[in-house]
Amino acid sequence: MKKAIQTIQRIQIGIGAGFLFIFLITVVIQMLSRYLGIAATWTEDVSMYSFIWAVFMGAGAMVYERRHFAFTSLYDTLKNERARLILEIVIAVVVLIFSVLMVYYGVLITKQFWNYTWVNIPSFKRGPTWLCLPLSGLSAAIYTAAQIAEDLEKLAKGEN
Repeated sequence: MKKAIQTIQRIQIGIGAGFLFIFLITVVIQMLSRYLGIAATWTEDVSMYSFIWAVFMGAGAMVYERRHFAFTSLYDTLKNERARLILEIVIAVVVLIFSVLMVYYGVLITKQFWNYTWVNIPSFKRGPTWLCLPLSGLSAAIYTAAQIAEDLEKLAKGEN
């Protein structure tokens, strides 16, 4: 199970990196086209939506590494390892609730905008551009559920 989750995270990081690369290339094309006086209006939409995908894929992937959300000041004041583990579980439950809501509302917004078209590229639909919301939420929910299960197992065994 852990290998499957790690594979999902690697794929998600790869997708995010790919969209970040598209974003950077598109921005360079946009700058060059402005400098040369060539109209390349499509670069605005492509750069914006590729950046959104990169951010949401990266955010989902960071949930796996627990680099997304933390109360470090509270965590650092706790000396008891059991209390720290309980705090991690509470935070993970909050993240899981948020992730499930992200999936639910992400599906709704994707459905709503599925047939809308891009402003500068009318042949492209906006629906796929919004898929990053439910996908990121789903991956974050999977990662968080696995972390909660792992932490509960540690808590039951009395591990630190």
